[in-house]
Amino acid sequence: MTVKTFIVGTGRHIPTVVVPNSHFLNHEFHEPGGRLIHKPNAEILEQFEAITGIRERRYAPPELVTSDLAVMAAEDALASSGINMESLDSIIVGHNVGDVHPGSFVPDLVPALASRVKARLGIHNAHCSAWDLIFGCPGWVQGVIQADCMIRAGAAKRIMVIGADTLSRVSDPHDRDSLIFADGAGAVILEGRKAGPGDGILSHAVRSDTLHHAKLLMMAPGFKAGAYPGDLFLKMEGRKLYKYALNHVAGGIKECLDRAGFHLDDVAKILLHQANLKMDEAIVDALAKLYGQDRARHGLMPMTIATLGNSSVATVPTMLDMVVKGDLEGHELRPGELMVLASVGAGMNVNAVAYRMPG
Repeated sequence: MTVKTFIVGTGRHIPTVVVPNSHFLNHEFHEPGGRLIHKPNAEILEQFEAITGIRERRYAPPELVTSDLAVMAAEDALASSGINMESLDSIIVGHNVGDVHPGSFVPDLVPALASRVKARLGIHNAHCSAWDLIFGCPGWVQGVIQADCMIRAGAAKRIMVIGADTLSRVSDPHDRDSLIFADGAGAVILEGRKAGPGDGILSHAVRSDTLHHAKLLMMAPGFKAGAYPGDLFLKMEGRKLYKYALNHVAGGIKECLDRAGFHLDDVAKILLHQANLKMDEAIVDALAKLYGQDRARHGLMPMTIATLGNSSVATVPTMLDMVVKGDLEGHELRPGELMVLASVGAGMNVNAVAYRMPG
């Protein structure tokens, strides 16, 4: 029997502010070079929904920042686990832009968001380390990987990993691509237990392609000249990012499954970062082709992007919590079933984790 890492609690916070696509009908959109787009906004939004699958997204209300969302997700995870929060050995918060207050565009990163979460939860245990992880949208999955390594090395027994972001605070209102971004938080509590080789976290795979792809997602000035002088917004090269994801995410998932000794046919669910409906569907179809199949089977990949948008590091843990708690219609995880958690994002980074539900 060896020490394996198990999920013992999940939680989420989905912001209450619903922002439908119609909210942007009167926006003024510009091209990257600053040129005004003269196409009718109704047509822009129709094309946007057809490609991304997004009908609406959630934004945090002005009185809340990223760490607030993280705290609420953490509280939900603690409640679902029933554990004493003082028994946590570490809190890891994956995010990208820190606490950004409405109207400032300046990220507030000191102290670390994990320190703020620990303080707000009221944890006294000084041996519970609290630290942040910035790894693009795959930040939460990477936090799970780091936690698993710590647990299997004997450096910790219980770790909470949170993914939280408020990308609405760094979205350029004049950039069509910014319509995908949303806010949210998800959390998981991981625990080390002695178990046989077949359950818990079985394997993971990670790659970082920085040499030629580091700036496919980056902070840069807004598209409308003079509108926000000196301020930076989250920008992406959508077509290049799409191509990168298709070339590398499927291979990363297969590498993860190969390390665990499983085939795609053994996988019950793939919880993939909710970046873009068409892109995610293309990724799982590319994965199926690596196994000699024409396309991925129906029901393999749950989707939440239609109503929650792309909340970056929060998308995978939010979806995990929904599936585990039976809140995502048509999707569940039974004892003994295998799932894959996977993501792609700024860096460019790709990662995947194979996890088998305890029987």
